[in-house]
Amino acid sequence: MIDLLKYLQPQERDLLQKSSFPQWTNPMLATLTNDRFSREDWLYECKFDGERALTFYQKGKVTLFSRNQHNVNKKYPELIRALLNQQHNNFILDGEIVMYDHGVTSFSKLQGRMGLHEISLQEALKIPVYYCIFDILFLNGYDLRQLSLKTRRDILKDAIVFKNPLQFSKSIVKAGEEFFKEACKKGWEGIIAKRSDAPYQGRRSRDWLKFKCHRSQELIIIGYTSPQGQREGFGALLVGYFSGKELRFAGKVGTGFSTQTLKSLKKIMDKHVTLISPIEERIHEPKTITWLKPVLVGEFEFAEWTPDGKLRHSRFKGLRDDMYAKDIIREKPQ
Repeated sequence: MIDLLKYLQPQERDLLQKSSFPQWTNPMLATLTNDRFSREDWLYECKFDGERALTFYQKGKVTLFSRNQHNVNKKYPELIRALLNQQHNNFILDGEIVMYDHGVTSFSKLQGRMGLHEISLQEALKIPVYYCIFDILFLNGYDLRQLSLKTRRDILKDAIVFKNPLQFSKSIVKAGEEFFKEACKKGWEGIIAKRSDAPYQGRRSRDWLKFKCHRSQELIIIGYTSPQGQREGFGALLVGYFSGKELRFAGKVGTGFSTQTLKSLKKIMDKHVTLISPIEERIHEPKTITWLKPVLVGEFEFAEWTPDGKLRHSRFKGLRDDMYAKDIIREKPQ
């Protein structure tokens, strides 16, 4: 059994408390910023392009949750097997499920696994995923969330047996700007800067910051246009986001679709067709628009936002079933 006291700074000893095992905790989320910096009291990690997942292990049972609290055990049986082999009474981990494409995490490639309801262990091992773990929130009856990030990561590194498909998310100190430039050169999505003395907060916080190499965010799919020429399925997606209670139009996205994606995505969208436009703005579109109920969420890359709040040079990356449409807002740098 791991001795937690040896990891604690003197000022942290009163923060370590016995606690009942929580059934759920909201994940800590990072705030987008255009400010790049290097500071000694911050840690810098790779920003993974995958599916956020929290692990809850208790009494020999493990549950892998998406960030909107969906049980995804049946999608990732190889991860469940690896997590069951840990030697602890209970624990909660935070990390990202990823697939790699030439050494870079790829959300598009992960779509093949995210879209499944269930897969056998034998089949899963042929198209492997990895769980990049970057935080530990609970261990052997103790709530660790009030401890500093540095202390939690020291505990995490020793508490969990990291063997594929479980990977420890490494971090560096000080050289944030240099690390960010290197990440962009390698084709990563970006990096996450985290204050090393910060506790774990189940909300969006400025103690975690996103340095993005490419502009991207989640948006709600609210409709699609009819295809033209040889194209099958649909022409372009109409997307939006919430501003308060109002659903706002963010423009059209017509690239990023393979022939297979055009067919499979249309099949999914046609389950949510509505005759009523979900937005108040009138769209002047020469092609026929099929409106959708605002329930589907996609990930999109783009060059910039126009002054009137529309995407410019946008591209579809994939569907997200780990987020609720009601939570999708326009992400603005802080």
